[in-house]
Amino acid sequence: MKNQQLDSKILSIPSRNLASKIPILFGFLFVMLFVPQLAFADVYIPLHEYLGYFDSNGIYTVVGNVKNTNNFGVVPTITVSVIDDSKTISKIINHVPLGPEKEIPFKIKFPELLSNTPILVNPEITFQKAITHEIPIQILYDKTLIKYNDGHITGRIQNTGDQTIFYPKIYAVVHGYENVLDITQNIEFIEKIEPGEILDFSMYPDPAITQDVFYYSCFAPVDTTVIPITAKKNDGNFDFRYDSGAWYSAAKFDESGTTLSIRGYNSYPLETYANFEFPPISGNEKFSVTLNDEPVDFIQSIDEMGFWHVAFTVGPTSQGTLKISGFDKGLPPEMPKIPQWIKTNADWWVNNQISDSEFLEGIDFLFEKQIASVPERDVIAESQWDVPSWVKISTEWWHEEKISDDEFLNIIENLVKRKIIVI
Repeated sequence: MKNQQLDSKILSIPSRNLASKIPILFGFLFVMLFVPQLAFADVYIPLHEYLGYFDSNGIYTVVGNVKNTNNFGVVPTITVSVIDDSKTISKIINHVPLGPEKEIPFKIKFPELLSNTPILVNPEITFQKAITHEIPIQILYDKTLIKYNDGHITGRIQNTGDQTIFYPKIYAVVHGYENVLDITQNIEFIEKIEPGEILDFSMYPDPAITQDVFYYSCFAPVDTTVIPITAKKNDGNFDFRYDSGAWYSAAKFDESGTTLSIRGYNSYPLETYANFEFPPISGNEKFSVTLNDEPVDFIQSIDEMGFWHVAFTVGPTSQGTLKISGFDKGLPPEMPKIPQWIKTNADWWVNNQISDSEFLEGIDFLFEKQIASVPERDVIAESQWDVPSWVKISTEWWHEEKISDDEFLNIIENLVKRKIIVI
């Protein structure tokens, strides 16, 4: 297959130097000054990077690119609305944390639209301040970054930090000659990338626009992004999430509430992955998976937060009805704010069964997952972690449920803020 190597010199030049020559290549300074933007001024979506189109499956798809020009991190919430005949359909995207001076694309689909001429309404954005740590993943702008004649791209990423990054994902904006065409992501499932490790990735635009692809920009690494879904189950709402290179919709449970059916589409000519996350009901669920009533090989696991994961490979250019069976009847109980394993660690630490550093790993996890937060926190090496022994008193109260999760979190946040606990 013939290919076209991307010019690493152009791609690596800061966008402010290109503004007068190629005003929409990266879209920082020029967009802020001259293009209408939807914002709380400093968190916005440039209108030229916000559009809707019908994908190769005939599903109306909306894409955009959120930019944060603040000197602090944010968690943006985006409301996307489409007028379908006289009816307005709105969907809310609770986006992943966005670091200072960073941007992250998004994509959402509207399978419920009936007309062929929907009207895309300007998006609404709100945001909350957040503590974010830059993900130490870099795109390698070298001869391995190649765009092919069929519109897809291949390249490499490197972990430039000193910690393993789990489930990284790379997003990019796909441009035509004069306009944005799509938002795309790496097609491969990447379980982890070790410090210094270099891994290959590939991206495919929707088949409906492959012939019009000119270049890619705004490569954005993220360490987590999932799509939330709600399905009716046993007279209530069952909330779950998925992460995939494919797309899923129309989720519903059978009358017993034990089998979930959902429609899946993979438009790309490569196999990809799907990873569904379910809150536990009893914690003893044993799942099975079929696609068009044929068994699917899958892996069932439970994560650090206590949620079930069902993961499997999705075949190229495939579609059909996915069924996941094995759910318990009823709805999940309210999940504790702090995972049980941290509470167990706290008990062991109070009783001198584990070291200070092992206890602090759990506390650090609370900040990484933004269960706990402080305005500013210096991230230091584990060898410098420190916790006074008297903190065991409040930790013991928490384990014995004399104080709530929220009260314990307030204590921890206060101690970290005052640098009495150092992590």
